Amino acid sequence: MSDVYDDLNQLKAHLERQRELKNSGVLLEKTDPVKTLETIFNDLGDCKRCNLSKTRNYLVFGKGNPEAELMFVGEAPGRDEDLQGEPFVGRAGQLLTKIIAAMGKTRDDVYIANILKCRPPENRNPNPDEIKTCSPFLKRQIAAINPKVVCALGTFAAQTMLNTDTTIGRLRGRAHHFTETCVLVPTYHPAYLLRSPGKKKEVWDDMQMIMKLLDWKMPSR
Repeated sequence: MSDVYDDLNQLKAHLERQRELKNSGVLLEKTDPVKTLETIFNDLGDCKRCNLSKTRNYLVFGKGNPEAELMFVGEAPGRDEDLQGEPFVGRAGQLLTKIIAAMGKTRDDVYIANILKCRPPENRNPNPDEIKTCSPFLKRQIAAINPKVVCALGTFAAQTMLNTDTTIGRLRGRAHHFTETCVLVPTYHPAYLLRSPGKKKEVWDDMQMIMKLLDWKMPSR
């Protein structure tokens, strides 16, 4: 376990150094993440770039703190999300809210989004062409928010962002380099935890890793 924390400390030091280098240039103009996210949302418009536009009720863009240190990314909206236009508001979302609370935070402290902005019919898995069409908007969201950690919830989110076909069971449990200033921590999707509650401990281990990376104190119980 000490080796894991040594690796995390080295990773934290590397990320902070990269952020210092990125922010040190006097010619760099600081962008407003709120305005940038508004621009991305407006660029999406009444999106009809794939066939999901024919069956959706609402686009589900994302919600939370535009300057969040931690961003959660799932795979696609479900029924409740499609009806309300907000990410993770169904049963899986309620569990995610509890996980965030266990970390000592609220949903307003983090940012939550999905790979896809529209619900696939009957909650089927995203198709490759849908991911290819929609994921550039997520990349722009991540760049605007500039989180220190992205937590990929589930197989499709993790595999898409890491460009791999490795299973989530093998991907989770460690932090992966994602961008120059951000790491990605994969974990199981909350919907999977509803079906397999025995996996909750592994997810909590992943959340503790994230808290270590962010220097968040463990809340008292």
